[in-house]
Amino acid sequence: MLSKVWSLSLKGIEGFLVGVEVDISSGLPSFSIVGLPDAGIKESRDRIIAALKNSGFDFPTKRITVNLSPAEVKKAGTHFDLPIALGIIFASGQIPAQSRHKLEKTAFIGELALNGDIRHAVGVLPMVISLKGSTLVEGVVVPEENEAEACISGVKSFHAKSIRDIAGFFAGSAELKPCRKTEKYSVQESMPDFSEVKNQMLAKRALEIAAAGFHNVIMVGPPGSGKSMLAKRFSSILPPLSIDEMLEISKIYSVSGIAELNQAPSRPFREPHHSISDAALIGGGQNPRPGEISLAHNGVLFLDEFPEFSRPAIESLREPMESWKVTISRVREAVSYPARFILIAAMNPCPCGYSGHPLRECDCTPLQIHKYRSKISGPILDRIDIHVSLSPIKYAEWADLKSSEPSKNIRERVMNALERQGKRFKNSAMRANSFMDSSCIKKFCPIPNEAGRILESAMNRFGFSARSLDKILKVSRTIADLDSSDEIKKEHVIEAVQYRLLDKAMELSVC
Repeated sequence: MLSKVWSLSLKGIEGFLVGVEVDISSGLPSFSIVGLPDAGIKESRDRIIAALKNSGFDFPTKRITVNLSPAEVKKAGTHFDLPIALGIIFASGQIPAQSRHKLEKTAFIGELALNGDIRHAVGVLPMVISLKGSTLVEGVVVPEENEAEACISGVKSFHAKSIRDIAGFFAGSAELKPCRKTEKYSVQESMPDFSEVKNQMLAKRALEIAAAGFHNVIMVGPPGSGKSMLAKRFSSILPPLSIDEMLEISKIYSVSGIAELNQAPSRPFREPHHSISDAALIGGGQNPRPGEISLAHNGVLFLDEFPEFSRPAIESLREPMESWKVTISRVREAVSYPARFILIAAMNPCPCGYSGHPLRECDCTPLQIHKYRSKISGPILDRIDIHVSLSPIKYAEWADLKSSEPSKNIRERVMNALERQGKRFKNSAMRANSFMDSSCIKKFCPIPNEAGRILESAMNRFGFSARSLDKILKVSRTIADLDSSDEIKKEHVIEAVQYRLLDKAMELSVC
């Protein structure tokens, strides 16, 4: 007998329907799954057999063939356990035939325990969202642990604890509980505040500009100058997430199986160690999964000790920093994940950290300093909008009990600047100045005559590239927005030029 049950799978962070066809026929007992299943799906055979037997169902000792369609698309995940098991139960006549319509109009997601319980599944949110407007499926059944993720308006979703509950529903002896809305977002914990940072006014100003235009930043300074402290307080001056941004982040974290972070109301802050591989940073694996740059989508990616990251990991950031997405290609498929993040990088001026320090002597040779700094290539520096240098803190500044400007005040200026950008880009997909392309730069960043001469002089003296000039204009536009100015003025361009520290040939030579 033949049966068909619907399930879902993922491509990137988008879900799609998968038909689970089960055929039971005469012949030598066998259990085969076709349709490009991964190893996790192939292993479901033993889980399903044990789950059905321990739940009181008969497992047919016949030839069982399971087809996952469309057969040309690779499927991954243990959540196919439940639909395959239900297909076997129905095809073997253990579910009433009059329930065929309900069974064939419902999608099922869930991994089976050996006792028949339904366990948590990864990626439920984007899979359920993909059912909105579907004419093939009327509802979806998910594990009890995924109830909050599956509660999407426009989709009839139910949750179940075990396969016995679902079989009872189709037999008419039990009811499935609908997924109910719960308070998804907890109260936001207090974040570290900029008022706790002593001095470093130039770095604070640079981070304010970065937040107001979503610009990437690199900070250079000796150990203990406050680079990490500033980076960890950067989120406190960023604007709150919009509903669309929350949904994008939730889908990524759902696919990654990080449910607890999926409930955070603040922007992501990812801080991978410098020993991370390029695949873990960008994403990948045999069955591609999001990397750190996608987990930082709509938030902050902080890379401390930037030159200590492997060269392949650093260079792999090039395309995502321009296109705001990462595409992972395999032989059979290519998967794209969004990666619109603000990069905050921090580095020492030399291997020992004390090059240019006013009091401590640097032990590094010129060759060692050159090798250390040249780990950050020119193309990567070109893609970082703001370069800022930090000086060591003096005792008088450290002992000063007077608090500096709090994050709340800085955030208000950032919000006002972003509001101006929202009005400027209201008819486009752009959200901030850093996202402008060449045509938008020409349209929204006209250069005053005197500012043009400054840019020409800086380009001839410091060897700025065309991309560097574009970055200067974008930062100038953000500084003007913070100044509530409709036009870019000479002083805005002068300030933006000073944030290209590492482009200057006298400061850093790169290969």
